[in-house]
Amino acid sequence: MMENSAVGSPNGAAPTVPAPTIVVAGGGTAGHIEPAMALADAVMRLRPDARVVALGTERGLENQLVPARGYPLELVPPVPMPRKPTFDLVKLPLKVADSVRRTRQVLDRIGADVVVGFGGYVSLPAYLAARGRVPIVVHEANKHAGLANKVGARFAAKVVAAVPGTSLPGAQVVGIPLRRSITALDRAGLRAEARRHFGLDPDAPVLLVFGGSQGARSLNSAVSQAARHFADAGVSVLHAHGPKNTVAVQEFPGKPPYVPVPYLERMDLAYAAADLVLCRSGAMTVAEVSAVGLPAVFVPLPHGNGEQALNAQPAVDAGAAMLVPDEELTSDKVTELVIPLVTDPERLARMSAAAVGLGHREADEVLAAMVLDQAVGAEGRSR
Repeated sequence: MMENSAVGSPNGAAPTVPAPTIVVAGGGTAGHIEPAMALADAVMRLRPDARVVALGTERGLENQLVPARGYPLELVPPVPMPRKPTFDLVKLPLKVADSVRRTRQVLDRIGADVVVGFGGYVSLPAYLAARGRVPIVVHEANKHAGLANKVGARFAAKVVAAVPGTSLPGAQVVGIPLRRSITALDRAGLRAEARRHFGLDPDAPVLLVFGGSQGARSLNSAVSQAARHFADAGVSVLHAHGPKNTVAVQEFPGKPPYVPVPYLERMDLAYAAADLVLCRSGAMTVAEVSAVGLPAVFVPLPHGNGEQALNAQPAVDAGAAMLVPDEELTSDKVTELVIPLVTDPERLARMSAAAVGLGHREADEVLAAMVLDQAVGAEGRSR
């Protein structure tokens, strides 16, 4: 336990609960990292004396996002699962054993009281290292759980999910932890400031475009090729194309600007600036867009098991969003579908109203309370 933990008081008063150390494992992509950071923030609101430590790998996006949020980051070897039967499968047991050993050393050194995993390469060694030693809480964002969470759920003290119908047995639905800057966002109140921040037209309709933390080529191509049509329609575009991609867009003097950026560090301001968003439909993205009441055109990632289409469906069914298959997203489709929508304020207002009630705005603190309960239980068992 931490050195400043109090175990009692000299005057015979009831002992205080020692400050817990919470370990979050959810590296790799923003979809894994952001809910982990939202949980960390909620833990610190509920227990300001707590310590939260994140696990990550040397190549993951967590190396930028976690330190920026003020939390310590411990690096461990990832355990990527080969997608095809190659020689890597032969080496996998050794890689797993090494990663688990080194992760266990980290958990012992920092005095972990509970491990919370959000899936991905970092969660599997965290679960295996904590098994039988530290309570485990598994959070699954998607309807179909990944391998790491399937393994972790077998010996977890608590399993929670973002949506009903997950394949993990006994999962309690709590939603996805979101940052308070998102759940408490006043889009209308921040609109003018947000548009100044990005250099957007203060009065024109604004389309926000992003394809996840790394961007999406199909979105980049289809939207950027429609730049002239946006300009002619009087629409301003804020386009996050991804740090490894570039977007060349012709300027049209006298027209609302088309603003390409590699990455959006202030998603709250991006949401506040926009009237409509065109984006992928990862679980985290759908949860945030719905929480702020932003009308959406979702373009699910065409690969994988169809998870992103499932993520988007509740918002589509509620009338808060539209869905366009990736293979159908062309510049012509953008011109025919998106421009009439973003320039129709009455329809956008109806879609925004339909988003009210979707999701779980208090998921961060609900999950934080569960995690802290496990940490307190772990302290009691260790005595």
